[in-house]
Amino acid sequence: MSLTKKKPYSKMIILGIISASLYILLLSRQEFVTQYFAKGGINAFLPIITAFIFSFVHGSFTGSFWTVLGVEAAKKKKEAQ
Repeated sequence: MSLTKKKPYSKMIILGIISASLYILLLSRQEFVTQYFAKGGINAFLPIITAFIFSFVHGSFTGSFWTVLGVEAAKKKKEAQ
């Protein structure tokens, strides 16, 4: 039984590709994005939805990236009472 955790290489690569693709798509279609995001009405939610999607994908990629590098958040020590 192995006590070491497997590093999420494939998750990091897949999320990195998705994240890069989203940025490329957004930047290469700026006129289309601006046209639909600026229409108003229900389209006013498009920038918010887009920001959530980018945040989720990029944040997941970044978390996997740091895990692959071996950087983990410090665990809080419980205070003695």
